[in-house]
Order: sequence, then C-alpha cells, then structure tokens
Amino acid sequence: MTLYARLRPYAFRLPAEMAHEAGKGLLRVAGATRPSRAALERVYRYDHPALEIDLFDTTFPNPVGVAAGFDKDAEVTGGLAALGFGFVEVGTVTPEPQSGNRKPRLFRLAEDRALVNRMGFNGAGADAVAERLAAGRPEIPVGANVGRMNAAGEEEAIEDYRRVFARLSPYPDYFVVNVSCPNTPETFDESSPEHLERVFGTLQAENDADEPILVKIGPDATAEGIGELVEIAESHGIDGIVATNTASDREGFDLESTNRKEWGGLSGAPLEERSTRVVRTVASHTDLPVIGVGGVDSAESAYRKIRAGASLVELYTAFVYEGPTVAREINRGLVSLLHRDGFSSVEEAVGADL
Repeated sequence: MTLYARLRPYAFRLPAEMAHEAGKGLLRVAGATRPSRAALERVYRYDHPALEIDLFDTTFPNPVGVAAGFDKDAEVTGGLAALGFGFVEVGTVTPEPQSGNRKPRLFRLAEDRALVNRMGFNGAGADAVAERLAAGRPEIPVGANVGRMNAAGEEEAIEDYRRVFARLSPYPDYFVVNVSCPNTPETFDESSPEHLERVFGTLQAENDADEPILVKIGPDATAEGIGELVEIAESHGIDGIVATNTASDREGFDLESTNRKEWGGLSGAPLEERSTRVVRTVASHTDLPVIGVGGVDSAESAYRKIRAGASLVELYTAFVYEGPTVAREINRGLVSLLHRDGFSSVEEAVGADL
C-alpha cells in the first residue's frame, strides 16, 4: 500500500474542495524551488523515448497530462511537471475573476471512483494567469482552457473568448475553447454550428501568431454532431479536438454513491468507455489530433484511448484516487504495453484500433 493510499481516508474526511485546495497548497510548496522540484522528479518522474510526442510544434515528454479544472489559475504547474506529467492544461480561464457556483460544488463518488463538480468557472481571471505564466513556465508544454463569464449572453461570450485568448496568447503552447461545460448557465446553445462558426472565426481573426487552437466537446455528442463539428473546425483551421468534457446526463451510468444525485459534471472511471467511444468517433472523422479525457486512471485506460485515436490523454479524477504516483505508473505501464504490441513509440500506436 502506498503512502497516499494510507493517507487518503484522512483526506476524504475533509470536504472535497477543501481537500483539493490543501493538496494544491502542499504541491505549491513542494514545487516552489528548483531543489524541491528536483527531489520530486527523482521519485515521481518516469522518462522513456517511446513516450515522446511531437505535436503543435512542441515536444511532449510523455502523453499523460493534467486536465483543465485541477490547476485553474496556473498556481502549481511546476509541481505537476515535477510529478511526471507530460503537460498541464490550466483553466478554465475567464476574462475577469469569477467566484463560480455556491458551495458545496465538488462531490466524491468514492464507490464509483468518480467526482461530480459544478464549480462554475471559478477562478482569478486572465490577468492573474498571464502574470503567473509570464513569471515562470515549467519545462513541459502548457495549454490554456478558455471560457466565458457566467452572466454572458451569446455576443458577450464570443468577446470573452477573444479577450482571454488575446491576454494569454504569448504564453501557452495551445488553447482549448470550452463550449461544452455542463456547469455554467445555459443562456444559449454553446455547441450550435452557428455559435461555433462565430467563435472560431473570431479567434482565428485574433490569431496573428498562429497559436494552436482546439475545441472541447461533451461525452454525449452524436456521430452526426461530431461530423458537423469536425467539418466546421477544419474549415476554420482549428488544430485539434479535446474529447471529452464531464457528463451531465446520468443515464447509462450504474452509479452506487449517494452523491450520484448531485447535479453537475460527472468525471472519473464511469466515463471511461463513453469518452473513449467519442475519441474513436472523432478520430474516424478527421486527421486532426485528439486529446482524450475521461476515466483515464491506469496504463490500460490510457492505452485504450491512444489506440482509439488520442495522441495525448488527460486526467483529473484519477489524481484524487491514485495520488501523486499516477503519472509515473501510467507512463511506466504504457511502455510495457507498447513493447508487448510491437510499437516503438506512442505515436505508432495512435489510432491502431481504427
């Protein structure tokens, strides 16, 4: 049993959001200096040439990243890099600071190895994130997830995306437009073709430096809807798809926890099969790179997404249940799986099951 497994019952006595902030506080301290980061790397980092991925004009040391939502304000990117993650996606970043939804808004479903969150895009805003990224970047790629203010209507939302993109554009290695979050007010249809056309057009008009822009879709997207989105994305020069966001619909999930009735976005193990199916559908429609998210908690679950067409994978919930060794164990296991199946690199395995 790992040290984290012994400590987890005590952490789970705290409310989920309080435990999350406490964990970030420890990671902030541990990742604050070069010697402390080096000490973490010696314990947690696992490097292997087969894990490297070249994407978006940068090299990812391994395909396992931290999904948006964990490090909303770019506070612990250095610590996460030291824990062996290959990249970090910060955010969701809004143009101004925002408090989000009322607490409690994060719930464990321990029996299901899942979380439900309805955070509501809480965060310090684009200026704070830009200042932190300008002050120091980790030695791994960083993505920025871009969102809108909760009170924004359709016109204001498009301007919100533009403002965040313009403010952050010198710093991240890629951007993700979040038009599929289930935890913000539904004042208009964010995923409609008409809205996507305007969002993509606005951001590309602002994109003088040709920064990579991706779009994040939900787990309930139909094959027809995915095909339409891919067509719009390709026509506007969008560089990739993130699949998937959390799930608001509980239908089809056999959940045991009493917290299953809480409204918000479901993440974690129950989402793995559904999100992998969406990854496969997206990859069958396009050659654009796909980042797979949802239920990644082991080398096997990461490998399934890679073989389904994901070049990179992200996790959040698995960090809560597996602790700081999760990236190391997934990466070590991926190398074994690649060798077992005769692949010399992750890149060779991408889409092997299509």
